[in-house]
This record gives sequence, C-alpha cells and structure tokens, in this order.
Amino acid sequence: MAVLTSRRRLAFGIAAGAVLLLVGAATPWLRGRSGHAAPADPAVAVRTVQVARADLSTSHTLRGSLGYGLDRPVKGSREGVVTWLPGPGAVIKRGKPLYRVDDEAVSLFFGSPPLYRTLAARNTVGRDVAMVAANLSALGYSIGKQPRAGTTVTPEAPPPAADQGGGATSAPATPSRVTVRKGDGVLTADLIQAVKRFQRDNGLPADGRLAVGDVVVLSGPVRVETLSAQVGDAAAGQLMSVTPTTKVVTVQAAVTEVGGLKTGDAVTIRLPDGTETPGRIGSIGLVASQGGGDPAGPGGGPSVAVTVTLDDHKAVSRLDGADVEVDVAGETRTGVLAVPVNALLALREGGYAVQLPDGGLVAVKTGLFARGMVEVTGTGLSEGLEVVTAS
Repeated sequence: MAVLTSRRRLAFGIAAGAVLLLVGAATPWLRGRSGHAAPADPAVAVRTVQVARADLSTSHTLRGSLGYGLDRPVKGSREGVVTWLPGPGAVIKRGKPLYRVDDEAVSLFFGSPPLYRTLAARNTVGRDVAMVAANLSALGYSIGKQPRAGTTVTPEAPPPAADQGGGATSAPATPSRVTVRKGDGVLTADLIQAVKRFQRDNGLPADGRLAVGDVVVLSGPVRVETLSAQVGDAAAGQLMSVTPTTKVVTVQAAVTEVGGLKTGDAVTIRLPDGTETPGRIGSIGLVASQGGGDPAGPGGGPSVAVTVTLDDHKAVSRLDGADVEVDVAGETRTGVLAVPVNALLALREGGYAVQLPDGGLVAVKTGLFARGMVEVTGTGLSEGLEVVTAS
C-alpha cells in the first residue's frame, strides 16, 4: 500500500450526508516531466489515538424559535365601524366574538368554507351550510336531522329582509330541485331556528339570516397576535393578526438540511435553561425563501420553514417565546469501531488506511461519518489499537 503523502491528511467536509474529497490540481507525489520528484511537504505534527468502540449518529442541530407559529391576517367582510377589539394575547374560542361591528358581535366559527353568500332561503344546499350546522351543533344548539347525500330538495324563496350588506341570496329565481352531495348541508327549518337562537343569545337580530361577514370562519381557536385596527376604524379592512393557540417551534432550515427531514420524525428540543423535551416534525414548507438558511453566512441562504410540535406542552408553560435548539436524529450505528476523520490516509491505489505508530498501515473500509468521527472496518483493527492522527 502506498500512501498519498507521508504525513498529509486529506480534508473531509461532511455535507448532506456526503463526504467531499478535495484534491488539488497537482499533488506532491506526482513527478514532473524531468522525472524528478516534487519537493516533500513540510512535516505535519501528529499524535496517536485509540480505535474506539462507539455509537455514531448523523444527528444535527437546528436553531428555532418557540412561539405560537406563523400568524395570519384577519380582515373584516362587512361595512360598518369597529366598536370592540380583543387585546393582544387574548384566546378566542368557537362561538365567541372576535370583534364587534356597529356594536354587533362577529363570532368565530371553525371549519371551511367561509360564508360567501347570505344563507336565508329554506332548503339552501352547500358546504357552507354544513359548516354552519357543524358549529351550531358543537355549541349545543339542536339542529334537527340533516338530509342524507343523494336526497333531493327544493330551495324556497328567501324571506324578505332589509339590505344588510350581505350580498345576493342563495335562492334561484325559479325554484328547482337540488340533489344533496356528500359534504353538503341543508338549511332546514330546524337549522334556521338554531341560527335564530344563536343570534338571540349573542344580542343580534334573530331573523335566521347569516350574511357574509356575520361570522369569521377559521380552522380552530386563535390567539390574537397583533391589532392592525382600532376602535372607530372602518370594519372592511385588515383588523388583526392571529396565531394558533398551541405553542410550536418554528425553524428556518437550510435547503440542504430539509432533504433528511420527514413529517412525524422525532426530535429533541433544547430550551434556554438546558432542559430537553421531546417533539416531532409537524410540517415542512414547500417554498424556499432567501435569507435565514445559514445564520453564519451574509444574509443567510435559501431556507424552508419547518414547524416542530411539542409532545409535552407543560414543559414550556412558562415561556411565550424563546430561542431554542432542535436536535434531529439521523442514521445511527451502534457499537462500531471508529477513529477521527483525520486518522484516515488516502491510498494511491484507492481506498483508505490508518497508520500505526511504527509506520505500518492497516487498510480500512469507511462507514458512517458523524461529528468528526468515521466508522471503520478492516483486518487487524481492534478496540484500543493505537493509530496516528493529525494534530
């Protein structure tokens, strides 16, 4: 076996689980055209280490921020004047007012889709009707029996009402039969009565009509992050930003780090006081943005937003926000022989070796690289064997 140089060690860079071997355009062991050997490199200080039996893992650490996740804006969808807003940090649950317009409560409903038309005509059919029915039922109102998918109903003309700015009604000019599809709801007489009871309980005109902007439809309970409006402003505009109510860790991960992440992967979250708590990868963004991917680089590199959920929310009950570290487990080798990467020598004929203190070489095959160590196998290797490594 011939060593590439007597004391030069190859530099190894580990990125995205690959080892890049950087070779210069010319190497000292190559002879020039004259046939004379190139001058030898200056001696490099060396020391010895023992071949260790260890557990290697390609886990890596990401920096993140504990908080309530990404915020989203809430816009008013009806004309009028804002007469009440919640304070930042307030948690709004299903059926509770998110804000008030002309001193009428605009309550929070869960689900989808948002109200995009006035619901007033009996036997109106649609997913928006199903959303209203599900929310009223969850709030304890009796909505009666809903027609099954495949049933046909005839929408009626809507009852007369003063213009409330809610847009056109849902009833056709000439009633025709409509087939209820899977996911649809039907505005039955019982459901209209439930709407009236909800309106009465919230101090609203109990007319059984729900117009665009009468309720806000979001995915679940929200926490008010910031206010964009104040009492007295026009209601038809951005009013506030809200977040989920559950704390999560948000990480801006470099694009090169995202490839090894999967939704549901277990992680360990390290809090500012040094304590650790388990979590999981909740979601991985699909859009890479510039900035934040490499904190050490100028302006950062392309990054993707990764959300990490916590298994134990009590562990962060006293923190509203903090900078944290997220340890992501990778490939693991248990009980393998390992040496520092700098102990590897590249052989002229290919492959690698480690050098013994007496100058002898032992050919090795490399396995997992992790945190400056490399898994090695080979005849003559054993735990405790002394090998040379660069200082």
